[in-house]
Amino acid sequence: MKLLIHGRNLELTPALRDYTQSKLERAVQHYNDMVKEADVHLSVARNPRVPQQTAEVTVFANGTVIRAQERSENLYASIDLVANKLCRQLRRFKERHSDHHHSHGHRASETPPTDAVTSEAPIDGSLLDGKEAQLPEPGVRRKYFAMPPMRMEEARHQLDLIDHDFYLFRDAESGELQVIYRRNHGGYGVIQARD
Repeated sequence: MKLLIHGRNLELTPALRDYTQSKLERAVQHYNDMVKEADVHLSVARNPRVPQQTAEVTVFANGTVIRAQERSENLYASIDLVANKLCRQLRRFKERHSDHHHSHGHRASETPPTDAVTSEAPIDGSLLDGKEAQLPEPGVRRKYFAMPPMRMEEARHQLDLIDHDFYLFRDAESGELQVIYRRNHGGYGVIQARD
């Protein structure tokens, strides 16, 4: 497994790197066939009144992104918590994709590995020609990702895997963009455009 560890507002000591690596390797040891890469962000809040130390892990498992984040007053405790959470999420992911959840004669479709969907074709020309570098507006962070059509149930499952409050997806039936979110009082809600 390829492991990238980043630190913000802290010095990444060899001891901290080793501890993080050992905890994550232990968390994914039963899922090594699925997990190819993990990206870890460790951070400490700048405000001394808020003793908040965060560990965030993003794992790329067979083309699916699984994310976990935990905060506590101690960075080592945050690493322990996020490793346990990641292990639970990987177990759920593997159980969902195993055959025993499907009726006899039916199988879950396999997710192609990342290298099977990326193109190795060379890029012709420059991507920068005619473009000028500009800084984005403050406070705006853009994310780009593939958005294959999916059913509502698949979107709900993805929401559980990424550990966010909402998930934007393209509905398989209508082709429209929709947002599924966790409701404060339990359950899920969907936001969709009205004609």
